[in-house]
Amino acid sequence: MRADTAWVDASIGSVRDVAPSTRQVEIVPGGGTVGWTPGSHIEVAVMIDGRPDTRFYSLVGDPQPTCYRIAVRREQPTRGGSRYMWSLSPGARIKVSSPRNLFELEFGRPEYLLIAGGIGITPIVGMALALMRRAATFRMLYGCRSREDAAYLPELAERLENRLTFFAENEGERIDLATEVHRLGPGAQVYVCGPMGLLDALRRVWAASGRRPSELRYETFANSGRYAPTPFWVRVPTRGIEITVPENKTMLDALAEVGVEVMFDCRRGECGLCAVDVIETTGEIDHRDVVFSDHQKKESRKICACVSRVVGGGVSVDVGFRAD
Repeated sequence: MRADTAWVDASIGSVRDVAPSTRQVEIVPGGGTVGWTPGSHIEVAVMIDGRPDTRFYSLVGDPQPTCYRIAVRREQPTRGGSRYMWSLSPGARIKVSSPRNLFELEFGRPEYLLIAGGIGITPIVGMALALMRRAATFRMLYGCRSREDAAYLPELAERLENRLTFFAENEGERIDLATEVHRLGPGAQVYVCGPMGLLDALRRVWAASGRRPSELRYETFANSGRYAPTPFWVRVPTRGIEITVPENKTMLDALAEVGVEVMFDCRRGECGLCAVDVIETTGEIDHRDVVFSDHQKKESRKICACVSRVVGGGVSVDVGFRAD
C-alpha cells in the first residue's frame, strides 16, 4: 500500500456547475498551491458512508497560485466519491495531496491530437491551453452524450475556434478514430482521456496504423467499463475467505476490509501493481485496466483488483506473496 502521500489541509473555495451533472470545485490549500504541469492530478480525502477513502481528480485549466480546480461528475450509480464532493459547500475543510503527473504533455512535437470523451475533458483542457500559448499545431476532438452534458464546451469553443471539433452522441455523431489517426503527420503525438471503450478502440486503431506505441499517451477512468457495476463474489481459498463486492465498492477495498491487503499504487488500473492471479471464475471479467493487452484480457488469468469487476458471478483469486 502507498504510504508516501503527503496530505495538506485545504478548504473549498467557489463551486459552479459547468454542465448539469458536472461541478467545478476550487480547492484552496492553506499554504498555497504547488506548481504543476498539464495532465496532473491530486488525491482528495473523502468520507464514504462514514469511512475515510481517497479519490483522484485531474486538475483543470492553467495553474493558479491560490487554488486547484477540479471537475466532479455526479455518477449514477456511485461509489460515493462524487456524492461526497457534491455535498461540499464553500468553506468546507478537506485534505488533499500535492499534484502528481502520470499523463505528462511532451512539448516540441510537430503535431498533437487531443481526444476527450465525457468527463475525460478535465486534463485535456490544460493541455490545449498550454499548446495554444506555445503556438503549437494541434486539434482537439471532444465527444460527449450531448452538447448540454459537455463540460467546458462553450469556453473551449470560444478559445480554440476551429481547432475544436465536437461530437454529440445523441445527434448520431461519433469520432472516426481511423480517419483521424490517418490524418496525422510523422512524429505526431496523441493524448486521450475518456472511458475504456474509447481507449480500447483507439489502441486497436493505433496498433494497426504501425505508429510508435510511445506516441499514444492516455489516461482513463477508474470506474469505466463495458458493463454497469453489479455485486459479485470473491473467494481467496488460501485464506478461507469469501466476500461479496457491492456495486459501489472495489474489489481492492472489499478485500482490505476483511484483512486481505493487496499491494497497489495508482488505484486507476494504470500501473498493474494490484493484479492478482485468477484461479477460477464464473460470469465474465469486466477488465477496466489499461495494463493488460486484448489477448491477456481474453485469457483472464489476472485481474486488477483496484478497478476490474465480474459480471454475472464471481472469481476465486490467489493474492500470492502479498502481505496480510
